[in-house]
Amino acid sequence: MAKRRIAWWKLLGLAGAAGVAASGVLVARNQRQRNSYTPEQVRARLQERLNEAAKEQ
Repeated sequence: MAKRRIAWWKLLGLAGAAGVAASGVLVARNQRQRNSYTPEQVRARLQERLNEAAKEQ
């Protein structure tokens, strides 16, 4: 009986860990979608950084 109880708690713990991991994946994916930039935005930002670097030299 004790072995069965331990196995039950292990399964519950594993299910909880899987739920936390899945939540983290969803949060990370949502964050990437919010931070997604158009190619024009990326190009403009790179040009800004290039100009700043040229000014420093």
